[in-house]
Amino acid sequence: MDIAEVAKRSGVPASTLRFYEEKGVISSIGRQGLRRVFDANILERLALIALGQAVGFSLDDIARMIGSKGNPDIDRELLINKADELDRNIQKLTVMRDGLRHAAVCSAPSHMECPKFRRLLGLAGDGVIGGHGKGKLPQRPRSNKALHRTSR
Repeated sequence: MDIAEVAKRSGVPASTLRFYEEKGVISSIGRQGLRRVFDANILERLALIALGQAVGFSLDDIARMIGSKGNPDIDRELLINKADELDRNIQKLTVMRDGLRHAAVCSAPSHMECPKFRRLLGLAGDGVIGGHGKGKLPQRPRSNKALHRTSR
């Protein structure tokens, strides 16, 4: 399949395909005139790349997982670590979402007087949420009702 057909069928621009080839994540099997030609499994390989990128793996990580021969050799420990990282990100995003929803309906005279909003500010200031720190979130109450009761 030539590069134009791969780009059309995969939705990945030809320029990105050439970049992936430079990085060693994919490889063409030859040329048809000036156009690169790829093996039939290229679409599956591009799907693996898309999945890896969607969960936050770097192209270098993906290249190591896919391997130079094209037979994926995915490190299961790496997958577990990435799943744990996603769990932490989900927890952070959930705390932020819940805090913002509460602040939107809080009966405190101002957001700065809302204990839950102040807690959210403290977490952001400590770098626990917002991406600039590696602090850990405190344990969350088991239900939204418990969280709502304790934050008024």
